[in-house]
Amino acid sequence: MTIGILKCTKENLVAMVPQVVSKLIKSGYSILIETNAGENSGYSNKLYLEADAKIVSRNDILISSDIILTGVGIEAEDIHKIKEDTLLIGKFNAKVASKMLTNLKYSEAKVFSLDLLPRSSIAQSMDVLSSLASLSGYKSVIVGANEFSGYLPMMTTSAGTIPPAKILILGAGVAGLQAIATAKRLGAVVNAFDVRSSVKEEVESLGAKFIEVADSVDDKSAGGYAVKQSEDYIHKQKELIHETAIKADIIIATANIPGSKAPVLIENKTVKEMKPGSVIVDIATASGGNCELSKDNDNVMINDVAIIGDSILYNKMGKQASLLYSNNIHNFLKYILKDGIENIPYNSDIVSNVLLQKELITVIN
Repeated sequence: MTIGILKCTKENLVAMVPQVVSKLIKSGYSILIETNAGENSGYSNKLYLEADAKIVSRNDILISSDIILTGVGIEAEDIHKIKEDTLLIGKFNAKVASKMLTNLKYSEAKVFSLDLLPRSSIAQSMDVLSSLASLSGYKSVIVGANEFSGYLPMMTTSAGTIPPAKILILGAGVAGLQAIATAKRLGAVVNAFDVRSSVKEEVESLGAKFIEVADSVDDKSAGGYAVKQSEDYIHKQKELIHETAIKADIIIATANIPGSKAPVLIENKTVKEMKPGSVIVDIATASGGNCELSKDNDNVMINDVAIIGDSILYNKMGKQASLLYSNNIHNFLKYILKDGIENIPYNSDIVSNVLLQKELITVIN
């Protein structure tokens, strides 16, 4: 069976790193990789050749692979070249309508979008969103600290003691929790907010103070993700976040609702009252942003407050991001191919969630 690995044209991400390629080859697969597929992630053609992969053109992969692996997205002209029943696996932002998504749903390939994986213990090792979010959460604090002009930890000097920086984390999902842990390791005083009261214990176990608004709504059917709240709750939430934000030196904004616009948690009036030299790092900007004034892939300065919008901060860590992404895909492949490609468990919770053409399940069975 032949596995083809495409170059990701949108991010510094490659779907399979050389060390994982070696594992697949030892398992009996033939591996084709597009020329320079790993160059932006720190993996040269030479490393893939040493792992016994074959370097070929993009077209060769599209027309001759049984399984095609990619990073984020795929070009329309590529979709039409893929042969019938090929398995196409990647991260296609499948909760947001797009022309690419429509093309994928009507392609002759069987398309698996790993950003649709359920939050379950068995799917944990395949969870690409958590892997990449963890990197982004870590990097958001590093980026914020680099932009901030002061110390993060308390410093005692001959000229006096400098108090620790105050960092506010909005959203305590995977990215937010990693941001909390990183900020605490760097010595900052950390406050954290999330609409899910269920994460309070995790936040406090990492050493942060949990900022809580009463009467939040948790939805068990949401799989651990945040859900929309009542208007009364949103009003109380904004007031409390405003009071906390204007005292913060750095704000890390990570709050997202899958398939919906990101909640606006930092309004224009809050930014205007923040301390000069403060920093906001908003990693929810792909879906609108948590800060009213942030822009995706852009840095803006408002009243001496730096607002950094970057929803793919893991892209700055291409080597590590690709390694984690590769391991996630490898675990997914092991799961779906454990009984051979003819016996993929289409009715399992994992496969039925990530398969874009869900109508295939009834046809196959």
